[in-house]
Amino acid sequence: MSTTAKDILARIQSEGIEMVDFKIVDIGGSFRHVTIPATNFTEELMEAGIGFDASNYGYAVVEKSDMVYIPDLDTAMIDPFCGVKTLSMIGNAMIIDEPKNRPLAQYPRNVAQAAENYLKSTGIADTMLILPEFEFYLFDEVGWQVEHNSIGVHLNAPQAHWNSALEGSGNVVPAQKHYHIAKPQDVSYECRSEMCLEIEKAGIPVKYHHPEVGAAGQFEIEPLMGPMSKMADGTMLVKYIIRNVARKYGFTATLMPKPVYGEAGSGMHVHMLLLKNGEPVFSDDGGYSHLSREAHWFMGGLLQHIDSLCAITNPSTNSFKRLVPGFEAPVTVGYATSNRSAVIRIPAYAKSPKERRFELRNPDATCNPYYAYAAILMAGIDGIRNRIDPHENGWGPYDRNLYDLSPEEKARLRQLPTRLEDALDALEQDHDYLTRGGVFPPELLNTLIKIKRAECRELNQIPHPAEFDRYFNL
Repeated sequence: MSTTAKDILARIQSEGIEMVDFKIVDIGGSFRHVTIPATNFTEELMEAGIGFDASNYGYAVVEKSDMVYIPDLDTAMIDPFCGVKTLSMIGNAMIIDEPKNRPLAQYPRNVAQAAENYLKSTGIADTMLILPEFEFYLFDEVGWQVEHNSIGVHLNAPQAHWNSALEGSGNVVPAQKHYHIAKPQDVSYECRSEMCLEIEKAGIPVKYHHPEVGAAGQFEIEPLMGPMSKMADGTMLVKYIIRNVARKYGFTATLMPKPVYGEAGSGMHVHMLLLKNGEPVFSDDGGYSHLSREAHWFMGGLLQHIDSLCAITNPSTNSFKRLVPGFEAPVTVGYATSNRSAVIRIPAYAKSPKERRFELRNPDATCNPYYAYAAILMAGIDGIRNRIDPHENGWGPYDRNLYDLSPEEKARLRQLPTRLEDALDALEQDHDYLTRGGVFPPELLNTLIKIKRAECRELNQIPHPAEFDRYFNL
């Protein structure tokens, strides 16, 4: 049963809530928020909405920027990071209209919900379950500067290998040897356990947390699978919780794809499966790795459109510093079982019919999760509708280490884009699968491309410290 405004009013009274906070998602995938005293919360306000300037969120031009925010009352939760008792909600952006406000088609939550509705309309399935893996670094100190006379970054974690002379070799972790490391080197265990407890309080069940490979303080928190739109909200909340709990413990958290040179990058691998009337669509004991033809076609759609997908799932220049050989990050367009060098991996441990799935390994947490998950679903639907067979297209299965191929073998394989500019070029050419059913409005895609091209131009003009190392004395 859906939560009503009366339910919220009763909760405000019974729990002594003093403020009500409304979280809004901007076009880049970050939370913004506006807060009202709890005494101002009324049924009328929830129907009329709260006005805001959408031009500051990336959705509208200044001359047409007045919009309203309508909270999703089912997302209400106590924000554990507010000293004043605060009830927080995520919600939707609406265009002001008569006689009734209408949803803003470009708004991230609306795009994700439109993709789910499109899935149902096809008859292929009625539910997409996803599981995003959250990899991140915790630093004791970090700072950067981009000025005319100073360009650089400094970061540190006591257990990192470069501190061996200061900390003693028994207290540090060798480069790339941090995976599942135990105490005393695992210095943030309590911090991550509290992160997981807060994530579960937010209604997102957690599978586990553990140290990841990067010795400068890389970790992973993995939730259980959930419906796509709910997990898009969950992704926003998990990132919010990771950052705020880290601050409480004196750490700075980043989900940036490649914050440390020479160490493993942080991805956000996305596991996925489809259900129809509660039954698995992807399971077939007779198929490769026990996956059905629909699962293979879904993978085919992802691989067919992977270049343009990267513009949405990997929308930062830093994303492509992670997608390089040697760090268990994918570089080759292909699929296989248990193979972390392919962009699609089929987990061998997912044995029961309702767990059989695959993961897309290229996404990272710089993406807007609503857009990314919706785009992944739309690519998969296109694969099923057009019966795009990944094996017939030469994309696998690759049951060998794709990093160890000879130059001749590599030349025969298709590779992921190596620059954001290339992914944006692909999105300009290949986006019809996204706009079907009105899921991704063309003006949204044009806006995203415009924003990201401007980012690329700006970053390409900034000298890099490594360039001074290479070229200063030439």
